[in-house]
Amino acid sequence: MDRSYSPAMAFTEKYLVVRDPVDIGGRHIKRYHVTDDPAGIAPEVERAAFAMLPELLPEPDGTPAASFAVLHRGGDTGAYLNLYSWVWDNVLRFAGAAAGQPALDCPDTDPTHFVRLTGAGIAHERFWIGCVWELAPLDHERNAWVRHMLAPEVPDLAGYVADSLRSGTTGPRHPGTALPHGRQVPA
Repeated sequence: MDRSYSPAMAFTEKYLVVRDPVDIGGRHIKRYHVTDDPAGIAPEVERAAFAMLPELLPEPDGTPAASFAVLHRGGDTGAYLNLYSWVWDNVLRFAGAAAGQPALDCPDTDPTHFVRLTGAGIAHERFWIGCVWELAPLDHERNAWVRHMLAPEVPDLAGYVADSLRSGTTGPRHPGTALPHGRQVPA
């Protein structure tokens, strides 16, 4: 192990908020928000992010049209949109966008000015699928897809869309878990 490594920041879990699913272009999209702000993500950032979703959707391939989106408002000027879509029956496809983060080729620090991070024509395409906070819903979504779509004799898309991770934190929900602003999960 490289003992010279030191994380760039102290780690604390963030808030995870489940929003109602939306239908865009015939695709059911479950929505998660990740933020360290207990007030949530600003409505203008949410609107701008979800206006970007049609550009991130995959072409239909016969798999039931379902995706889940994770919108993460960073502690700096950045906002990050990750779209995970079910394709090829049991595979997750990733597409991403960011706003307000010049290090990711965003043109400015405006958290409502989203640009694609993946896809044809992207100068510095990144194959990142999410940071530690954005990955929180993946295990739940994998299990929900198996439970509702792959394991039953008759797939239940409505059941999958209704089955979201509960709002809470991005990590363990045990008493004493560190939350933003020095808070802890209560006992």
